[in-house]
Amino acid sequence: MTDHPLVPDDFAVPTELITPHFRLEPLGPRHNASDHTAWSSSVEHIRATPGFEDGEWPPTDGMTLEANLADLRRHADDFARRRGFTYTVLDTVSGEVIGCVYIYPSRADAHDTDVSSWVRADRAHLDAPLHEAVTAWLTADWPLDTFTYRPRPRRLP
Repeated sequence: MTDHPLVPDDFAVPTELITPHFRLEPLGPRHNASDHTAWSSSVEHIRATPGFEDGEWPPTDGMTLEANLADLRRHADDFARRRGFTYTVLDTVSGEVIGCVYIYPSRADAHDTDVSSWVRADRAHLDAPLHEAVTAWLTADWPLDTFTYRPRPRRLP
């Protein structure tokens, strides 16, 4: 990871994206319990999601709430320093965490930014709509030259 900002200093980083089915806001410590429940209930599903097949995350043996909190604090620090942006995906009605979106500098030379996302197994039907909404949002509202975000197959609800 680079210590340089991912976006220019004069760019106002969006603090939300709202659709009829979900809402994005910056991931932070206040999401710890719901985030932990979301990913730990869907490890196999997340590992089968494009961008997560390498098997490094989420950990199959779990993670304590304290370790998850440290991870969320790291993401919040990256956001504050403009080095990377992690958004929690929330249910618009219940406010529960149902996924995450990660926007970070690329690890490859072919593009500037890597984008990945996951949704809980019980919300798998939202994976393609999340991908479509985030792709449109990044294209229209973010100053990113090139990014990679693995496509999703369209699933029926």
